[in-house]
Amino acid sequence: MKTRTTNLTTLEEFIEKNYGKRETKARDELEAGYEAFKIGALIQQARFTRGMTQAQLAEKVGTTKSCISKTENNTKEARISTLQKIIELGFGGRLELSIKF
Repeated sequence: MKTRTTNLTTLEEFIEKNYGKRETKARDELEAGYEAFKIGALIQQARFTRGMTQAQLAEKVGTTKSCISKTENNTKEARISTLQKIIELGFGGRLELSIKF
C-alpha cells in the first residue's frame, strides 16, 4: 500500500508564499482589499437577513441602488459617513470603529 503525500499548507503559509510577509507592499495591498471586501459582504449579509432589496435599502438611506451595489461589491470605496448612514438609517444599527496595533 502506497502512502500518499499531501502538500497541504495553512492559509497564512499560502499568503506569505504568494504575497510576502506582513508589512510588505503586496501583502498590505492584499489585506486592505480584503478589509474593503469584508465591509461590503457584511452590508450585503445584513440586507439579506432583513429581507431588503438594494433599492429598498437605498431609499431608506437616501442614496441610489447603484451606490449600494458598488459598496457591497467593493467597486467603489465608501466613505465612513456613507457607511454610517447605511448602518444607522438603513438597518437601525450603530457603526462602531476600532483601531488595533
